[in-house]
Amino acid sequence: MINLISQAFNKSKKNNRPALLTYTVAGDNTKKKSLDILKSISKYVDICELGFPHNTPIADGGQIQTSAYRAIKNGVKLNDVFKIVKDFKKSKYDKPLILMGYYNMIFQYGENNFLDKCKKSGVNGIIVVDLPWPENKAFSKKCKKKNICFVQLISPTTSYDRAKKIFKDSHDMIYYISMLSTTGGKLKITPKEILTNYRKIKKINPKKNCVIGFGITEKSIGKLKSADGLVVGSAICKEITKSIAKRQNPVTNVSKIVIKLKNRIL
Repeated sequence: MINLISQAFNKSKKNNRPALLTYTVAGDNTKKKSLDILKSISKYVDICELGFPHNTPIADGGQIQTSAYRAIKNGVKLNDVFKIVKDFKKSKYDKPLILMGYYNMIFQYGENNFLDKCKKSGVNGIIVVDLPWPENKAFSKKCKKKNICFVQLISPTTSYDRAKKIFKDSHDMIYYISMLSTTGGKLKITPKEILTNYRKIKKINPKKNCVIGFGITEKSIGKLKSADGLVVGSAICKEITKSIAKRQNPVTNVSKIVIKLKNRIL
């Protein structure tokens, strides 16, 4: 059976555009609002990424850290994350959802227990930021057995030989980090340079779906639309923070941002 993630990429390619992926933190700013945001934006995006809140994130910039802090303050645990996924999948069963987070939480929960919960709740893919290749081989195989896509990460400093090995071991999707920075950093290189680097990596296996993430905004997304997919996270978390500060509804405001992002890549 073809993974929903692959189906999403096939659909966006037929429409001659990149897949749009959005990232939000589970439980931000409440469990209910988090679910409402997911349901609302899923109408416009191809793949939803959902982060499990973590108190020492090594890759996340200020906007995502703020979202994670709010969720942790609200007492959101991994079981709550699975509940949000399960509730989302009840009404949006055909929308691919990728969980994103850090390995120590998975390790503490127990790999097998974690993957069982992922399968039962309807998770389609997993990104583990601090579990690189080849250390992730065993976990990646466990994911594959459950038809869960394990997403490999490649950065601008990944050597070509190493990238070839990562591509060979990858499932349905690879995540290319646009620059050496945390999420939401201001682009230190031009979209043109990002695409030049991306294309070198993509040539390894053109059939594999490779998305670009980190630092992508409404301003830059249109210049990167030749990629297979584009991930936006910090801009969305920033909008949630602004909405809370202004006592406005984050569901409405985030949906407006996502519609604008979608229009830029059509």
